[in-house]
Amino acid sequence: MAAVEFDDIEEGIALVTLNRPERLNAIDGALIDGMDAALDAMSAPGAYRAAILTGAGRGFCSGADLSGTGEPWTTPGRSEWKTMYDRQVRLTDQYTRLYELPIPVVAAVNGVAVGGGLAFALHSDIRIASREARFGSVFIKAGISSMDMGTSYLLPRIVGAGRARELMLTGRIIDADEALRIGLAHEVVPAEELIAASLRMVRDIAANNEFGVWQTKIGLNVALDAPSLRHAKEIENRTQILSGFTGNSEEARAAHMGKRPPSWGRI
Repeated sequence: MAAVEFDDIEEGIALVTLNRPERLNAIDGALIDGMDAALDAMSAPGAYRAAILTGAGRGFCSGADLSGTGEPWTTPGRSEWKTMYDRQVRLTDQYTRLYELPIPVVAAVNGVAVGGGLAFALHSDIRIASREARFGSVFIKAGISSMDMGTSYLLPRIVGAGRARELMLTGRIIDADEALRIGLAHEVVPAEELIAASLRMVRDIAANNEFGVWQTKIGLNVALDAPSLRHAKEIENRTQILSGFTGNSEEARAAHMGKRPPSWGRI
């Protein structure tokens, strides 16, 4: 059984399923390998417009597999400390790849998403939760700090610094309704409607012009790190001028005048 399943759910839309349900999709070497393969496929130019990331069974992802039964993440180094560091870097680099994908990713959070599982959700662009979803930055409960897997960077940007401090310092697990209230989840739906709701979201995204979606995703990531409003506006100015060379704005006007859906160019 593959630790990550990859399917073409519709033309241009990928469904990635973390598939270790007996361990609530806990992260081991096989799951990391499977995610690497999925990220390779989704990074291929023009192959996909958007993706959904979800978990098999009752969980989204319960974080690192601490049972000792999973496959190793890395080849052991010459020291215990180097092995631990290599493990850390391998997974954090994978999350960065997810965050920097040229296509948007909707996390369909079907159950527990804690620790590294929370990080998978945070590195996605949009989070839709089932009513059974649970979220938590629980690293601190494992005897380490909550400064892990990009959480200290992304969580404050999503829910605000004050809420992020409380969640990271207490390790408290929150339900789907609280996640919606604080902006961590964008929508909460019954479990049986989760994939359908996520598919509606990615269809709405994919209906827009491909160049604009791509530039908006990567541009937002850059603008979030811009040192000032002026820097962010310079990024926007250049992006808009480049967009003008695609022909999509002319097509949008023609479609509006003709009362028809636009036929966007591909990139």
